[in-house]
Amino acid sequence: MTKSTVETIRARFDADVERFSNLETGQSATVDAPLAMTLVAQAAAATTPNARHMLDIGCGAGNYSLRILQELPNLDVTLIDLSLPMLERAQQRVGAATTGTVTALQGDVRQLELGNEQVDIIVAAAVFHHLRDDAEWQAVFAQCYAALRPGGSLWIFDLVEHSSEAVHNLMWQRYGQYLSDFRDEAYRDQVFEYIEIEDSPRPLLWQIDILRNVGFQKIDILHKNSCFAAFGGVK
Repeated sequence: MTKSTVETIRARFDADVERFSNLETGQSATVDAPLAMTLVAQAAAATTPNARHMLDIGCGAGNYSLRILQELPNLDVTLIDLSLPMLERAQQRVGAATTGTVTALQGDVRQLELGNEQVDIIVAAAVFHHLRDDAEWQAVFAQCYAALRPGGSLWIFDLVEHSSEAVHNLMWQRYGQYLSDFRDEAYRDQVFEYIEIEDSPRPLLWQIDILRNVGFQKIDILHKNSCFAAFGGVK
């Protein structure tokens, strides 16, 4: 099936800022959102304790940056998002939480130049599932690796699929039950509908292989539950 365009995805997020602005719940349509946010923040602080500059790709309203700043105060922060309303909210919230410089860039990470050895931490929460073919995944992961200073770390929390159809169906059923319990079956159907038209998730271990291929050697899985995983690597 033909997936949504970047413009369609941007428009949906433009109208959904409030849902992404709660630091206590995180992105409620994802399983274990607060736990994953905490694990990513703590792993970033543990592996990159002398960080000075963080890059948040697909920052939404800034929750992950805010949580990492609780562990590593007063970093410089670069925020990237497709949605200008999301970016403006993130810049406002993150700017109030750090004495460092906050830079906001509206755009698609596939089209932006991240530079070489510019940042110490990269976080990408619920964003890479919008990548499409293998070449895009390879290019974006390689770009992240290049952008990190030696010893820097990349941390991802995202929707993942599964290699086995039987396991995929099991995990999808569990995720559907989570959404129904969280709100109702209509909400489950709504979330499943936009995943079908917008998202192109890949298996966790496939992504781990790409991380290794682009140069990451110290790679760790922090958490996996149902169709969601938190993981990353150190340069």
